[in-house]
Amino acid sequence: MTATAGRGPTGVPSTTAAAVAAAAELLATARDVTLVAHVQPDADSLGSALALGIVAARRGATVRVSFASPAQPPESLRPLDALGLLVAPEAVPAAPELLVMCDTAAPERLGSLADRLVTARSSLLIDHHASNPGFGDVRILDPSAEATVVLVHRLLAEMGAPVDRPVATCLYAGLVTDTVGFRTAGPAAHRMAAELLEAGVDVEAVLRPISDDHPFTWFDDLAGILHAATLDVTAAGGHGLVSAVVPAAVMGRHRVEEVDGVVDLLRTASEADVAAVLKQVGPRRWSVSMRSRTVDVATAAVTLGGGGHPRAAGVTLDGDPDEVLARLRAALTAAG
Repeated sequence: MTATAGRGPTGVPSTTAAAVAAAAELLATARDVTLVAHVQPDADSLGSALALGIVAARRGATVRVSFASPAQPPESLRPLDALGLLVAPEAVPAAPELLVMCDTAAPERLGSLADRLVTARSSLLIDHHASNPGFGDVRILDPSAEATVVLVHRLLAEMGAPVDRPVATCLYAGLVTDTVGFRTAGPAAHRMAAELLEAGVDVEAVLRPISDDHPFTWFDDLAGILHAATLDVTAAGGHGLVSAVVPAAVMGRHRVEEVDGVVDLLRTASEADVAAVLKQVGPRRWSVSMRSRTVDVATAAVTLGGGGHPRAAGVTLDGDPDEVLARLRAALTAAG
């Protein structure tokens, strides 16, 4: 693991052991801890923040967990908040004593809470995005980690914190989702999963609300989305691109859990290496989610102003769907 520490108030050298130790010291001594997930939080970001929050709260710190938007967390992730630590962004102090940023690829991903990075007395970044430029006083940054919860798990071990069922559930939710059901998990991640299961994680209780529980009304809209999907076998240097569009009207009728699952259906198309879903988030504005088997979609996303991982990335683009897809095809071709 590559962990680095910035030259902020902590002044910790840029070594793996020093950064993890510095992070553990910050969490062990802080009396007030603010943990933030990225905007549109997923299980990895929110699970990381809540797992650390539970540990810090049990040690007697005043703890809050937040994110800038949307107003509420995904319904499927609310059970992770076992201690009721989630608060609205308005409740985050203007100058946090300790700001912990989880799974945050860039300061902009903090949304309206990005200014707390400047005002915080101390800050800690825990992330696994290859596109992360590095920010915060102490940084645990490892692009080889399958998920940020993997890094949190290592940090908890450094702290000597017990991983019981509530903590393990938060970590497992992030691990199983960021590895696409363990498809991208290595041996260490599987060993971690075994440890979490031994701590009492109820796999069905974690997974069903995230991926296996949809309202019947979703099926009709999903059928329309898939019926209109397109396949371009020449895209991405001949690796192929399958894409679909989710218009604003459909977005407004369904939860994020439903819409975010579309890309995982598209990625099963055998004729294409890359799957992309254009989700309308404003007039002529699209949040694009990409998945791939071999093509480096992170490189393509970065060239367009986004980021992510080689096999899962995203970007927000303006234009009509055809214009957005044209830019996406060009970026995928350039990425090789």
